[in-house]
Amino acid sequence: MNRMLMRGLGLAAAIAPIAILATSAGAQFAGGYRYQTGQDLYTHICQGCHMPDGKGATGAGAYPALAGNPKLQSPLYPVLVMLKGQKAMPSFSELSDAQIVEVTGYIRTKLGNNFPGAVTAEQVKALRAQAVRQNALRPG
Repeated sequence: MNRMLMRGLGLAAAIAPIAILATSAGAQFAGGYRYQTGQDLYTHICQGCHMPDGKGATGAGAYPALAGNPKLQSPLYPVLVMLKGQKAMPSFSELSDAQIVEVTGYIRTKLGNNFPGAVTAEQVKALRAQAVRQNALRPG
């Protein structure tokens, strides 16, 4: 009996760190991203695929360049991509309206870009409702 108790305690001690990590990761995701500035959002979320200079990458996948990307001339294009996802890019709809405004402004005015026109939180909110409806109708 003592041996079984020791094994049980050993198993519990081995599982506890995993449970703590899973809980903290879940809490971070449930609470959204804590970053607020466009630069911080880009640095911590976007640059892993689009690269620090925004020039994209190819390898195991193709990650489009944001630097010099003519699609960013339309202020609402990156908003829709973030809300809905596109091809291999997942949706980042868990970002708040304000966060999407910030990162959109960053990628449209930094990384060698200088596109005029700003996005508002009201525009993001309206597009979010549209994107959610369209995603709900998407098969699979």
